Amino acid sequence: MTVYLVGAGPGDPGLMTRRSLELIASAGAILYDRLIPPGALDGARPDADLRYVGKQPGGHSMQQDEINALLVELARSHELVVRLKGGDPFVFGRGGEEAQALAEAGVAFEVVPGVTAGVAAPAYAGIPVTHRDDASAVAFVTGHEDPEKPESALDWPALAAFPGTLVLYMGVRNLAGIAERLIENGRAAGEPAAVVERGTLPGQRTVSGTLGDIARRVADAGLRPPAITLVGPVARLRDKLEWLERRPLFGRTVVVTRARAQASGLAARLGALGAQVVEAPAIRIEPRPADVVDPVVARIGEYALVVLTSPNGAALLRESLERSDLDARSLAGATVAAIGPGTAAELRRGGIKPDVLPPRSIAESLVEALADVPVEGRRVLVARASEARDVLPDALRERGAEVEVLPLYDTVAEPLGEPLGEADYVTFTSSSTVRFFLEAASIPNGARIVSIGPVTSETARAVGLEVNVEAEKHDIDGLVDALLADAAR
Repeated sequence: MTVYLVGAGPGDPGLMTRRSLELIASAGAILYDRLIPPGALDGARPDADLRYVGKQPGGHSMQQDEINALLVELARSHELVVRLKGGDPFVFGRGGEEAQALAEAGVAFEVVPGVTAGVAAPAYAGIPVTHRDDASAVAFVTGHEDPEKPESALDWPALAAFPGTLVLYMGVRNLAGIAERLIENGRAAGEPAAVVERGTLPGQRTVSGTLGDIARRVADAGLRPPAITLVGPVARLRDKLEWLERRPLFGRTVVVTRARAQASGLAARLGALGAQVVEAPAIRIEPRPADVVDPVVARIGEYALVVLTSPNGAALLRESLERSDLDARSLAGATVAAIGPGTAAELRRGGIKPDVLPPRSIAESLVEALADVPVEGRRVLVARASEARDVLPDALRERGAEVEVLPLYDTVAEPLGEPLGEADYVTFTSSSTVRFFLEAASIPNGARIVSIGPVTSETARAVGLEVNVEAEKHDIDGLVDALLADAAR
C-alpha cells in the first residue's frame, strides 16, 4: 500500500504531469481538493473511491487532521491511494503535514511534484519571476496571514528589503494590508506589482499597477481568489511579454453541444485558441446491438457500393469488421464513399481509403459525386445513423440500385447538467444537436449561433434560431475557422 501526494498543477489541465495522470488512472482511492484542474479525474477508474476534501475560503469542509486520518485509513484498504492537490503539494499545500502523518502511521508514501501557481500564473500573464536585468531571486510568501495581527510569522522588514521578486499566494483579501506593511518597512510604493486571478485558466485576468495602488486597482476590477500577487521590477515586463490574451478566442465563452465522446477534441482545440469552453453535450451516441449489425457487415463483400455518412458510423463499421474478423481487404471489390473529411479520416484509421469524397459534406453533394458510379442493378449499403435523411438512399434507388440501409447507431438526448450561464457562441455540429439542445436548454442571451453546415443551419432556422455563422467547409476544421473569422470581426 502506498499513498502518493500528487501535485495537479495550477489549473490548466495541460500542465498536469504524465506521472500524475498515470497514478490517477491506477488509484483505488483519490482524495482531491477544490482547485484541481477541470477534468483532472476523468481518467480515474470507474470503481475508484473519490473523496472531496477541499477547503472553501472562509470555511473548511474537512479539518486537516481529519484528512490525515482518512489518508491512513484508505491506505490500509487500497493498494494505491492518490492525494490530489492543486499546484505542488509541498508549496503552501500542506503536503508536508500529510507526509508526516503517513510516516508516523508507518504508511509508505511518495511525492509527485506539480507546477506551482506562483510560477505558472505570472508566466501565463507574461511575467517571468526572475530576469537577468530585474531579479536574480524570488521569494514565495503566504498572503493568507493577516498582516495586522500582533505576532506575525513573516519578517516584514526582511521581505521589504528582499532583493528580488515577491510572490504572494492567497493574498487578495489581505492585499491592502500587505502593501501597507511592505511600504512601511521600506519597499518602494512605486515598485511594479501585478495580481493574476485564475492563473492558467481561460478566465484568467491580470491587473497591473504599483505597490502603492495595486490594492485599489484590484478592488475596482473585482478580482477574487484564487489569485497570485507579484511585486517587483519584473512586473513591468508584462506589457511586452503578455501572450495569453493574444490568443484569438481569449475572453470568449463557447458552448460545445456535440456528443461527449467527440466533444473533447473540439473543446481542446477551442481551449488552445484561448476560449473558455462549456461542454454541454446535447446528444449521446448509442450503437445498435452487435447481433443486429454484424450479420450485415459480415456480408460487406457482396455490395458494389458502400456509403458512410458520419465519423461515428465509420468508427462503428470498423468495430463491426473487427468483431467479424474482417479488415479493409473485405472492401477490395467495392466502391467506398464517405460524406465529409472526418468520416474519411475515421475510415483511414482502419486502412480504408474512400474512393468518393464529395466537395461538400451533405447528402446532395454525394449524390452528385456518385453520378458516374454504376449502380443500376447493383447492391448498395448505406451505413448511417438511424434517423438520417433519406436523400441518398432515395436517389440511388431512383437510379435502379438495390439499396440496403444499415442503422449503426441511434442519436439520443443527453440530459444537461448545470445551467449554462453567459456565452458568446453556441456551436452545433448536426441537426440532432440543435433539436435535443433546445429540448433541454435555451440559447444564452446574446450568444451567436455557429453551424457546421447547411443541413444543420436549416434545422436551426426551422426551430426559430438565427444562424450567425456557417462553416464553408462542413467539418470541425471548417467550424473552427468560421468561428475564428467571426471573432476577428
